[in-house]
This record gives sequence, structure tokens and C-alpha cells, in this order.
Amino acid sequence: MIALARKYRPKQFADLVAQDHVAAALRGAVAQSRVAHGYLFAGPRGVGKTTAARILAMALNCERRKPGDGGEPCGACDACRRIWTGAASLDVVELDAASNRGVDDARDLRERAMYAASTESGSKVYIVDEAHMLTREAWNALLKILEEPPPRVVFVFATTEAQKIANTAAPILSRLQRFDFRRIGPHAIVARLQQVAQVEQLKVEEDALHLIAKSANGGMRDALSLLDQVLSFGEGPVTVARVREVLGLIPDELYADMLRAIAERDPSAVFPLVERLLEAGADLGEFVNGAAETLRALLLVGVDGQPEGLTEGLTAVVREYAPQLPPADVVRLLTILADSEERLSRSANQRLLVEVLLLRWTMLDRTVELSEVLDALKGGSSAAPSPPSKSPPPQSPAPLSPPSFSPPVGKKLEPTLDNVRAIWAQVVQDTRGRTPLIGSLLAEAQVVAVDGRTVMIRPGNAVHAEGLERQRDAIAQALGAYISEAPRVQIAAGGGGGGGGGGGGVGGSERITPQGANAERLKSLRAKDPTLSAAVDALDLELLE
Repeated sequence: MIALARKYRPKQFADLVAQDHVAAALRGAVAQSRVAHGYLFAGPRGVGKTTAARILAMALNCERRKPGDGGEPCGACDACRRIWTGAASLDVVELDAASNRGVDDARDLRERAMYAASTESGSKVYIVDEAHMLTREAWNALLKILEEPPPRVVFVFATTEAQKIANTAAPILSRLQRFDFRRIGPHAIVARLQQVAQVEQLKVEEDALHLIAKSANGGMRDALSLLDQVLSFGEGPVTVARVREVLGLIPDELYADMLRAIAERDPSAVFPLVERLLEAGADLGEFVNGAAETLRALLLVGVDGQPEGLTEGLTAVVREYAPQLPPADVVRLLTILADSEERLSRSANQRLLVEVLLLRWTMLDRTVELSEVLDALKGGSSAAPSPPSKSPPPQSPAPLSPPSFSPPVGKKLEPTLDNVRAIWAQVVQDTRGRTPLIGSLLAEAQVVAVDGRTVMIRPGNAVHAEGLERQRDAIAQALGAYISEAPRVQIAAGGGGGGGGGGGGVGGSERITPQGANAERLKSLRAKDPTLSAAVDALDLELLE
């Protein structure tokens, strides 16, 4: 029996999956007789580097290839069969640099390359796997022949770690044409596995293929090997349960329980969940990786995206919990995970760290709740009213955008104290419609004087002064909708009681007590954080030192 990874290895450039850029370049080079003397194939394992090198060798030595074939080998002649199967060939030599990495091995390769190909039209091809394992001295021994190779000699170096070659033998890179092979996407892997299953007459559930593709981590060879492994486990259809059992994957039910605990903020569910993982013999690192993928899928659903690589059952669970965990919260969950990953990878007590991670997720406050509070405050909703004993939340909001007030019907008013006080309630109402938090500050303020074009406004208390001071231009524009000549606004020092447009003189200064100083500090803190202030008032919280 031939393993599926060998049996279904591509025989032509067109069969390479997800490597169209490499296939097109090599096929064109062969067709136009512009094949380079040296290539570097770099990329992850199992994505087709050695296979592409063999196809190139087949194309250069194919007995049936004609100029009109477009650079593709026939795949059926004796030369093609021998190269494809890895059998002995006079013109194609494959070396493993992991076991032939020294300077003597390089010198031997250099001497052998001096011999011509066995056929008049063929080429001698040397394929060196794991090329990053060659020593610096070995690269130096090959440097000259790579720069001035004999006719019809081609070197192909395949590596998963091209950076090591750059560090060890940087001059080599300028003498080779480099092709970077991509990881193969899960859709392409699933499509290829379906083709194999059809040819082999296998009954395989689509979700099972998705699990295999996900476990393959972008490698087609790994995917075919995993399918072989699952098939050897028993007879009958390949199901999701069978794949999970063979590959030791974590059941979707555990990720569903994790999402439920997070959505319902149920810390008590964390310890039984981790215990079930350990009882099942699951790898906690793998669980954390799966949890990250699940949260990423949750984030995609939250922003109207389409999650990929999940089973149908887990996708349904993600869609069920997406409304309860909005994107802002999912981003915070993933940020906590990113902060914990390094410690998880090197910890001797992974169980404790995973439990703490899950506890932090289940105890995390929801940003949506504060958003709802702010929306309720903006709309004047009674669902989350501020306690009557507390003053309106002092804010330090972003500058108010210039309002587009419609001037009142008729002639605008002169800027006198009585006129400004008369239209003050309307100004407050207009401002509330644009920016409710600024409107609430103006509602507590007083118009205390008018001097020419200057309108003097006293804030409801000293803490409000900073917010109003930042909005003087916006307030002046709001008044300008009713005053004939655009006024200037001045914020009076200190703070007085009362609100609306009523009168009142300037209050005298008060002696500051320790309790008063502490209260002012807390008010200042609230002024710097509008979200905190709104939450304090809406939820009737108490700030301490």
C-alpha cells in the first residue's frame, strides 16, 4: 500500500495547490529554455517544495516533452516515473543536508556536478533538502560552482528556514532565484481531500475534513497523512467523532461551555470545565489555541464576517452567543489572552494559569453595559436615572462640534441680561439635542451678567467650570442663533447653586475642609473620565479614596 501523501503527489506544475506563482514561473522558464542554474525554495513544511523540485527535474528530463507542451512534463515516461517515485536516476540526485552538511559532502557534490547529463537534451538536477543545515564551510565550498556552474546543471535548495541561510551564507542568496511557498488554506486542503476521497471511494463527513484541514496547519502532506491515520483507525465512514478520537482533538462541547460561562459571567463553571479537560487527557495549550480561534470566530460574526475552519456545530454555537458578546468585549478577551500566552508557554503549572485566564474572562465587565447607560443618559431615559441627591456628572468631553441651529423666526434679540436669560432655557434645550452632557452642565449654570457682547456664565459648581471653559466657542455659537450680534462667553470663577436661567449674585468663598478637598479630588477624577462618571451616577456607585 502506498501512503496517500505519496500516491497523490502532484506530477505537473498545474497540480501544485496554492503555489500558482511558483508553478507559472517554473513552467515558463522550462518552456522558454530560461531555467536558472540555482533555485531556493523556501516555505513551511508540506507545501510542495520538494515536489516542485521533482517536477522541475521531470520537465527538464522528460522524454516526451515537446516545445508546444508549455513546459509541463508528461509524467508517464520512464524518466518521469523514476524521478517522481524517487528511484535511482543518473540525472537527478536528492540529498538530505541534515546528514550531509559538512564541507567534505559539499566538495563531493561539487565534483559530481562536473559530469554531464546522461542524455543530450537532459539536465543534471541536484535537489538538496533541509538546506539550512549546511555549515558555513559547506556553503563556501559550493559558492564558486553556484556562480559559474557547468552547462545543463541545476541546483535546487529546499528549506523551511531561509533566514538561517541568510545568516550563515548571505552571498549564496544573490546567486539563487528564490521562491517563497505559501501555506495552503483550509478551503484548498478540504477541496483536495474531497478529490482524494472521491477517487479512493471513501465516505467522509465534510466537517471531518475541516477538522483534518485545521490540524494540518497549512500543509497538504500533513493533511493527507492525517487522513491516512484516521482511515487506519477503523472501518466505515470518517466522522467528526472518529477524527477527534484519533487526533486527540478537544470536543466542541467544551468550547460551547466556555462561551456560556463567559456570556453568563459564571466563574463557578471554570473549575469543572478545566477538570473535564484534564480528565479527557487534553493538552491545555491546545485548548487555549482553540479558545483563541473560537473567540476570533466570535469577533468575525460580530463584525458581519464569516468564520472559517469551524465545524457546523461550533459555528452555530458561536452565532448563538455573538449577540451577548459584542466585538468590543471580544477584543478585550483576546487582549487578555495575548498578555497571558507567553506565561502559558513556559509555565510549569499550566492548569492554574488556564483557570486564572478563564476566571478573568468570566469576571470581565461588559463595555456594552456602560454604552447602554450613556445611551440612556443621552435620551433622558428613566431606565437608569441619576440619584437625586447627586449633582449631574462633571464631564471633560471632546469639543462640541459647531451646532447647526436654525435661527428663530423674526428678528434676533439684543444681548441684554434679560434677553439672554429669556432665551437661556431654549439654548440649553438645543445644546442637549446636540451633546446631552454639555447640555446638562449648562442646565446647572446661571447667566449672571452681560457686558456689551460678553455674556458671563457661572457654572453650577467649581468642578463644572473646566468643562464649560473648553466649550466657550460652542456656547457662543449656540447663543448666536438667538442674539443679533455673535456674543462672547466668559465663565465666572467659582460655582453657585441653582440652575436654569435664574439670577443670583456671586457666592462668597468657603473654607476648604479635608472632607471637602477629598470630595473635590473625586469630582476632578470624574471630570477626567466621562464614562466613569456616567456609570457612577447611573448605577448609584460610591467612589472612595
